[in-house]
Amino acid sequence: MPPKKQVVEEKIPLGRPGNNLKSGIVGLANVGKSTLFQAITKSNLGNPANFPYATIDPEEARVVVPDDRFDWLVEKYKPKSVVPANLTVYDIAGLTRGSSTGAGLGNAFLSHIRAVDAIFQVVRCFDDAEIIHIEGDVNPTRDLDIISEELRLKDIEFVEKALENQKKKTRMGGQSLEQKKAKQEQETIEKILDWLNQGKDVRKGTWGPKE
Repeated sequence: MPPKKQVVEEKIPLGRPGNNLKSGIVGLANVGKSTLFQAITKSNLGNPANFPYATIDPEEARVVVPDDRFDWLVEKYKPKSVVPANLTVYDIAGLTRGSSTGAGLGNAFLSHIRAVDAIFQVVRCFDDAEIIHIEGDVNPTRDLDIISEELRLKDIEFVEKALENQKKKTRMGGQSLEQKKAKQEQETIEKILDWLNQGKDVRKGTWGPKE
C-alpha cells in the first residue's frame, strides 16, 4: 500500500485583492518621500522641501501598473475595452520617534496610514550637510526600526481597543451561533495582540481560514 501523501497546510495570505489598491509612501520627516511620489506618479503634486513636515495633508495620485503580460494579452486577443491594474499612491506626512503617542504629526500620520493597503518605506542613505535629518545623522537601519516600531505600537493600541469592544459582546454568554462566532473573533484578536506584543509582524503569522 503506497504511503499517504503528506498534507501541506496552505498558508493563508492576508490582504485585500483588487485591481485598484492603495499604497502610502511612509518614512521619517524630510527623507525624500515627496520626491519619490513625484517620480512614481510623474506629477508635480507633493511638496519636496528642505525642512521637516513640508507635507501635512496627503497628496494622492492614481497610476497604471506596467505589466508586459497584460500588454501581451491585449495584443493577442484585442478586447473591446482595456482596463489595466491601477495603484493609488499617497504621499503621507512624515513620522518621527514617538508618533504613536502623538509626537510631531503623529495622530494625522497614523490616521492616514490606516486607509492604505500597502506601504512604501523610504529611508535616507545619503550624506548632505544642507539637508536636515530629524534624528541628527544618517542611519537607514535605525530609521527603518523607528518606522516599524511606531506602526507596531499604534497597531497594539488599535487592537487593544478592538479587544475591549469584543469582550463586551462575549460577556453576555450563551451558546448561540452568534456568541460562538464572537468568541472565535475574540480569540483571534487576542492572538493578534500577543503576536504584536512579541514584536512580530502579523502578516508573517500562521492564520487559518476562520481567522
